[in-house]
Formats: sequence, structure tokens, C-alpha cells
Amino acid sequence: MTLAVHKIKAAHGSRHKAKKVGRGNASGHGNYSGHGGKGQTARSGGGAGLRLKGFRRLMQSSPKLRGFKSIAVKPEEIYLSDLEQNFEANSTVNLATLKEKNLISDNAKAAKVIGSGELKKKLILEGIKTTASAKASIEKAQGEVK
Repeated sequence: MTLAVHKIKAAHGSRHKAKKVGRGNASGHGNYSGHGGKGQTARSGGGAGLRLKGFRRLMQSSPKLRGFKSIAVKPEEIYLSDLEQNFEANSTVNLATLKEKNLISDNAKAAKVIGSGELKKKLILEGIKTTASAKASIEKAQGEVK
């Protein structure tokens, strides 16, 4: 079979016949020919306005969300005195060990050591933020902040 212009056909299902409306009730598209009933919905451009009015009422009646909620991770606070009480000398302090000792909540994503209290033990902090005074106290006790 040779390829010729008169033998080329469109792919099956790519071409649709237009829906013939207004051909009597037996056709299934009689009476209103797919345009619905009388009134606003029967007119061109009439349907969208009704939807918008209903949505506007719903939007006005719903309570407004006030204020601002930051997506930034807020670290949980730990005092130097808590580290002094709960950790042995030369131990490593990170998020996992703080969660084990219940110093921060299980779903905490960050922690920060605040320089309240006194630290005499040598501790190694990993992945934990510190204030300037807390860092000075840790380094004064020969500790380390990584």
C-alpha cells in the first residue's frame, strides 16, 4: 500500500461530531436544547453571576484569620543550670539527648541554650544554638560549641 494524500485519515477518536441540539424531545436534547430552564440561567452569561453571589455571601460570613503566623522554626529554650543537672562531664549534648532527658518536647526542631545559671562541667554542644553569654560560660568550663 502506497502513501497518498487521498488515503491519509485522522487518528481514531481525534475528531468528534458536533452535538445536534433542538431536534425534538426524542433526541434527548429537545425543549431547551441544553440551555436549561427560563430566567437568568437561560440567558447567555447568566450562570456565573449566581455562583459568584453565593460564594461572596459564604466568604463574607466566614471568620477572618487575624494576625501573622511565622513559618520560621522557633527554638526551644534550655538553661545552663538544666545542662549542669542533667548531663555528666565530657558528654555530648544534641537534640536527641535533650529529647531523651525530656528537657525539650519530642516534636522540637531546634533548641537554644540561654546563659541562665552556672555551668562547671565540660560539655560538647552539637547542632544547638547558644547565646553569647552561654557560649562564654561553656568555653570557660573547657566545653565546646560545634
